[in-house]
Amino acid sequence: MAISNINTIISNDIQKVWNIVLAVDKYNSWRSDLSKTEIINDKQFIEYTKNGYATTFTVTVVEPYKRWEFDMDNSNMKGHWIGIFTDKGNETQIDFTENVIPKKWFATVYKGNIIKNLIMDCQSYTKYRPNETTGGIFVSWRRKEKLPTGA
Repeated sequence: MAISNINTIISNDIQKVWNIVLAVDKYNSWRSDLSKTEIINDKQFIEYTKNGYATTFTVTVVEPYKRWEFDMDNSNMKGHWIGIFTDKGNETQIDFTENVIPKKWFATVYKGNIIKNLIMDCQSYTKYRPNETTGGIFVSWRRKEKLPTGA
């Protein structure tokens, strides 16, 4: 079992942060590790890595503007994710905890790199981009493309 946590402040109000994080269909616009997401229903979605590897997510808790939780499962791991959102006026504190259990012995090393990259993405997605359809509060440090006009 591996537990990862990130606790940081994002320089945007809680409504924008909440709406971005829960806009699963827009993940590939700010998550550098994903090629696409597929929404199965209001409680389940699938993320696909750039290599097409699928992970299924099942939402277990939704407390608007406060808490979002889900279970994760793929052939290499299973786990649970908890996102806590705290309103700090014009800023939002996020506290994201992921508990992952590898299904295969080699998944432990592999998983560690994924979590590290996701945490780095999350920490670096703090530049507000008002012209993006996502509402644009996140920008990946690993993306090389040119920012849109007005960014």
